[in-house]
Amino acid sequence: MYNKDTFTGPSFSLRNRVARVAWGVVNALLFKFSPKPFHRWRSFLLRRFGATVGRGVHVYPNVKIWAPWNLTLGDECGVGNGAILYSQGHITIGKRTVISQGAHLCAGTHDYTQPGFPLITKPIHIGDHAWVAAEVFVHPGVTIGEGTVIGARSVVQKDMPAWMICGGHPCKPLKDRELTGTYHVHNA
Repeated sequence: MYNKDTFTGPSFSLRNRVARVAWGVVNALLFKFSPKPFHRWRSFLLRRFGATVGRGVHVYPNVKIWAPWNLTLGDECGVGNGAILYSQGHITIGKRTVISQGAHLCAGTHDYTQPGFPLITKPIHIGDHAWVAAEVFVHPGVTIGEGTVIGARSVVQKDMPAWMICGGHPCKPLKDRELTGTYHVHNA
């Protein structure tokens, strides 16, 4: 954070703001209008802006990413159209994890107890093999465990345990996630 009083100046440094302008131009011209199957192209662009992007990642063209340099995407994860990765703080999405359309991962907020509403950033970590369903909102500082499924339109305000089905507002664990059939975890 650059400034503790949001009324008197920006929360981020000039360097950060210039980088976000550059990303905005590249996003508008080269990322957003790329054809849906051009996942490797969008991964390339994200890497050029500092994101850590694994193999076989599928980020769709209408994903909104605030700061790619605060993003880690594990192998074969997918981020659906309309998802918002508000990466004021770091966001980590594990391998083979799905972030569905309209999900909003928000890694920044403001301290309303202080007169200047200073920015607070807290990392979000989503484990491997998880699924964050459509229109879920994930608060700053939340960890979603490996293999966990978060039901559509849930509001995740606190950490969710591994291999659970979770849902609601506020989101809470509902039952164990049991897999049917054969499950193969590919090691790197």
